[in-house]
Amino acid sequence: MSESVPIHDTPILGMTSRPLVPQPVEYGDPKSNNFWVEYPNGLVDLSRSTHLKELKDSAEKQLDIDPSKDPGAQNILDAGSKTITPTLLPGQLEISVNGGRTVRLDTEKTAVVIIDMQNFFLHKDLRNHPKGLACVDPLMRVVPFLREKDVKILWVNWGLTTAELSTIPPSLVRGFAKHGSPRGGGFGSELPGDFGKLLMRGEKNSELYGPLQGLYEDGRDKGTDFWIHKNRISGLWDQTLLDNFLKENGLMTLFFAGVNADQCVLGTLIDAYFKGYDCILIEDATATTSPDGALESVIYNAGNSYGFVTSTENVIGSKAWN
Repeated sequence: MSESVPIHDTPILGMTSRPLVPQPVEYGDPKSNNFWVEYPNGLVDLSRSTHLKELKDSAEKQLDIDPSKDPGAQNILDAGSKTITPTLLPGQLEISVNGGRTVRLDTEKTAVVIIDMQNFFLHKDLRNHPKGLACVDPLMRVVPFLREKDVKILWVNWGLTTAELSTIPPSLVRGFAKHGSPRGGGFGSELPGDFGKLLMRGEKNSELYGPLQGLYEDGRDKGTDFWIHKNRISGLWDQTLLDNFLKENGLMTLFFAGVNADQCVLGTLIDAYFKGYDCILIEDATATTSPDGALESVIYNAGNSYGFVTSTENVIGSKAWN
């Protein structure tokens, strides 16, 4: 007799491998404005625009059903067509993600968080990071697309002040110290050439790499792109500039991209997940210098635990209201 598989066998959450839901499911407090709804056709609605109760009432009206006279009407969403979903509204996008799902989001509540695509991590005179450089072209394509859809573009980067140098914990100081290295001796140390002081605000090494700096400046001038400084691996570790910006602008759904995937990107993504933001990793715009398996682990957990994984191709090919 074969052993039965425990009902909570690994992966614990397994979002990309679990079957589609058999009937619509609402996650979160049905009385609040913070909820998701998942549908049998694979749609996960992150827009927070239509509760299941509202959809049920709408379906009954469309089908001219009186639930007080027709007992079966109480199960209209359970037994009805798998195509019963809310109408795609202006300002919403539907994007394919890993696991045979589609996420629907509200662009006014959405931002893309691009982390540490800076000269210090990417410039050939300071570091050998071909995988990071391969993220540049995808970002050059997807950022203008998202701008046009009114998604905010957040460039989250190291940019330390002199005062912050005294507040950084020793473990982090040690991690960035490269004794005797031409890449500098740690935060605030002088780098070769004209790169300036290591990851200090306003220095060349802290600027975005190559064409990304111009991409940001174009968006800054249009009012679509924002530069946000961070002083830890995670951009959301405490009451940070990023956290304040997200709250002030009512942003809930976050795309993530940048370097390094298993360090600053993952740290920020996990903290966003802990704080209740919707997390979507853009796989081909994220990279790391870590050994093989590190990026795969981030992708695996981003899709199976923390949220969703997609690609720039899927984002650009998204479905919008028309």
